[in-house]
Amino acid sequence: MSSSHVHRPGTGAGGGSRSSSVAGPGEKKALRTAGRAGFVARGVVYVLIGVLALEIAFGQGGAEADRQGALHQIAAQPFGLAMLWTLVFGFACMTLWRASLAVLGENGRKKTGSRLLSAGRAVFYASVCWGTAAYAAGYGGQSGGNAKYQDWTASALKLPGGQVLVAIVGVGLAGAGLGIVVNAVRRTFLKKLSTAQMSARTRTGVTALGVGGNTARGIVLAGAGAFIVVAAVRFNPSQAKGMDATLHSFARTPAGPWLLVLVALGLVLFGVFSFASARWRRL
Repeated sequence: MSSSHVHRPGTGAGGGSRSSSVAGPGEKKALRTAGRAGFVARGVVYVLIGVLALEIAFGQGGAEADRQGALHQIAAQPFGLAMLWTLVFGFACMTLWRASLAVLGENGRKKTGSRLLSAGRAVFYASVCWGTAAYAAGYGGQSGGNAKYQDWTASALKLPGGQVLVAIVGVGLAGAGLGIVVNAVRRTFLKKLSTAQMSARTRTGVTALGVGGNTARGIVLAGAGAFIVVAAVRFNPSQAKGMDATLHSFARTPAGPWLLVLVALGLVLFGVFSFASARWRRL
């Protein structure tokens, strides 16, 4: 047989080398470490947001209960600047890990929808990383999340078909929030955790964190989306609300501040769930 027909390891039918998109063991370990660092950073921010929301519920709030408010609280602490840059690193790691899922697929699954979702999350965390870095460097910290939502809505409404565009974004956010709530109740998040390595007590605790935390996060996202839809329908950008204003609105419902208390506690749970994900998530 001619030597030209001998199969060589690492070559495909076309004679090319192994796809460069397949990460080796070293790269996979680095990406897993990056993902875990990202979950820790996310956990810190959500715990702080939940605490700020609790302060608002009990009439003690001064800072906005959103990412900007959380960063302000961190900056006010001893070694606050170092802590902020540590968060920047964590969110950069999360961006890298999410981007790797968009390229390589998650746990071997390479469905287009899943990869596009990962790409979207990578873009989101890249913006979070950039915003945190800007705040740590002393830039971009003047306007809160509420003002940014309203500024974006006002700009979008001025575009041709802007009212429809804003409504679509609002419906998308609200739908995503409701989807998070449904998945929390169905406990689908457990599929991404190494539950076999948990004790029965740990699994019960992590499940409670995931259900309560994801439910609260979904409610806030759905609420923010609903306000954007209202802003589109009324052609009034001031109706759009960020996380802080959305949380404040919960305190003005017939349930009074207690609904905000429940949601705030849920956001704290989601922060702790993020810490659990850093330990138990299959990456």
